[in-house]
Amino acid sequence: MRYIISGKNIEVTKALKDIVMEKLGKLEKYFSKDNEAIITMVVEKQRQIIEVTIPIKGSVIRAEEEADSMYVAIDKVVDILERQLLKHKNKLIDKHRHQGTFKQEFIDEEYEEKEGVKIVRSKKFAVKPMDAEEACMEMDLLGHDFYVFMNSDTDEVNVVYKRRNGNYGLIEPEY
Repeated sequence: MRYIISGKNIEVTKALKDIVMEKLGKLEKYFSKDNEAIITMVVEKQRQIIEVTIPIKGSVIRAEEEADSMYVAIDKVVDILERQLLKHKNKLIDKHRHQGTFKQEFIDEEYEEKEGVKIVRSKKFAVKPMDAEEACMEMDLLGHDFYVFMNSDTDEVNVVYKRRNGNYGLIEPEY
């Protein structure tokens, strides 16, 4: 996996780059060599923030974490990314959308799903045609609590959202 590391209001030292690459290196076993991880480290007042984005075919795996120390934030963000990958593994394989993205060892290995993904931020994203199930998967991969998409079956804008009990909801327009 290739790493693109940048900093805002922080000098990204060799030691910091090395620790990021070492910690994120745990995730390399899940991806093919062609994938890249975009890492942005930000310091705002007393907050140390790290954001990691890993684009994969048709989706993005993203996590952001904040702590008093950049090293603690790095550990937390790696845990979040690994939890997201393991949670969505079966959905991605079933859809056959990401052939060539994941290593065969990751696909073959059994993992236990862990609960507790914490949503920390929302962002804007493009509306694209897909079915409701795919929209739920995209929403989870992005870590959002809702997702706006163009329903490929009805050609209407729909919204899927995550309910408090962990189930999903679908909002369709009524004219």
